[in-house]
Amino acid sequence: MQFVATPIDGAYLVEPTPRGDDRGFFARVWCRDEFAAHGLNAAFVQCNDSLSRHRGTLRGLHYQVAPHAEVKLIRCVRGAVFDVLVDLRPSSPTYLRWYGIELTAANPTMLYVPEGCAHGYLALEDDTEVMYPVTSVYRPEAERGVRWNDPAFGIAWPDVGPLTLSTKDQAWPDYVK
Repeated sequence: MQFVATPIDGAYLVEPTPRGDDRGFFARVWCRDEFAAHGLNAAFVQCNDSLSRHRGTLRGLHYQVAPHAEVKLIRCVRGAVFDVLVDLRPSSPTYLRWYGIELTAANPTMLYVPEGCAHGYLALEDDTEVMYPVTSVYRPEAERGVRWNDPAFGIAWPDVGPLTLSTKDQAWPDYVK
């Protein structure tokens, strides 16, 4: 695996190194020791799977607060998404900055989202599926979110036409420092 730093402090692209032959390929997508060697938390306790039936489905921006803050390791296993994280850690040198990347089923690159960052993604194709392990069990009382188009962040979401958001995602407030 290769770990490529993003412009957000503590966030990485994790690129599996496939070994292939005429049968296909094999690649490790997670290794506790390799994550630890890079100083990354990889104590995953739950894995989530999300299907977006329609292009333009936007999920986020979500996070959990301490003591249930979580790391996420995002991988698109079908279709394609524009995946975004926003640094909400006041002590971070990249506080309030965002980073976005297209993740696809054809490219096994994953996004490591550190604790304290909000996360969301936009389906770029119909029937897009995302899987991601997390380091904390979901706790409804710890769930928080911010508005996907909060002007404080200025996220440049791709234009895919009409968006579909859940009622909850439509109701998240703007971020307050």
